[in-house]
Amino acid sequence: MMGPRKSWRPRATIIVLLAVSIAATGQDEAQKKSKKEARAEEAASLPAVLMPKDPGDPTTLDLYYGVGGKDGAPDPHGSYTFVSEDLHQTQPKFDVKDAQGRRWRIKVGEEAETAATRLVWAAGYFVDQDNFLDEVKVDDIPKLHRGQHWISPDGMVQGARLKLEPKDEKEIGYWKWTDNPFTQSRELNGLRVLMALLNNWDLTTRNNKIYDVDGQRRYVVSDLGASFGRSGNDITRSKGKLEDYVNSKFIEKMTADTVDFTIHSRPLPIMAFSIHYYDDMVRAQRVYKKIPRADARWIGQRLAQLSEDQIRDCFRSAGYSPEEIEGYTNAVRKRIADLNAL
Repeated sequence: MMGPRKSWRPRATIIVLLAVSIAATGQDEAQKKSKKEARAEEAASLPAVLMPKDPGDPTTLDLYYGVGGKDGAPDPHGSYTFVSEDLHQTQPKFDVKDAQGRRWRIKVGEEAETAATRLVWAAGYFVDQDNFLDEVKVDDIPKLHRGQHWISPDGMVQGARLKLEPKDEKEIGYWKWTDNPFTQSRELNGLRVLMALLNNWDLTTRNNKIYDVDGQRRYVVSDLGASFGRSGNDITRSKGKLEDYVNSKFIEKMTADTVDFTIHSRPLPIMAFSIHYYDDMVRAQRVYKKIPRADARWIGQRLAQLSEDQIRDCFRSAGYSPEEIEGYTNAVRKRIADLNAL
């Protein structure tokens, strides 16, 4: 009897902490809402875009360095200065500046965002610039409230994912999967398929951002960290876990015209007090359902142009072991083949 009790207590603690964090995030987002609404009003006349007009030839893309390229990547040996810690949501993160004055958000902990952004970019969509470094030196870093065990006494951050925060990019709001300018379009359906291919189970609205950049309103899935694992409830789901990803069912069912992909993202009942989060996670399951087969094949055909080495580079860039790189590469290629067989 003692065994189950010991294993449940830390899980219960994690759930409570998650609930508190989500509630705090909701309060903070309410405070920021008026500013974002004002920015959104200013940008209302700009064209809404989900993909570039010409996403380019996928066979030419460098999926190791990603959207920023080698020249835009963070310097692994560079100097970074601590700016501030972000205590919102659930993942430990803080902001730094590099020697060029560029601002980066560093996340630590187990997530699969770097590899996921590479594949979404390869499919032709806008993504945030995300890079992984085995370690990075941050000067003047204080003791953090979260994630301190990832940082050595001399300021070396282990397993850092750095997301660039461009100066010319303004965040103006969030978008919903069920309410956006692209509903029923091939482009949105293709993005839905990509979420299923990644096994991205965190499809909440707060992860979908609208940016005012280059005279456009760009719609981006800005947080892809909950990928390459297994969907499920707050206890059973995972991210960045090869065995769970490989053993997850991809296609749930098909009709003559549509396809449903597999997802289980309903939160535990204890999370129901956070109404927006609970509703978001429940509605997220619809993102994977009733997608036109023709649209699923369309995005599969673009991904099928990627070489095995390009797909391998997605996972090399994210710091996975050689065994994990091969395992993920084979699993992704199989899913791409399944899409093309629809």
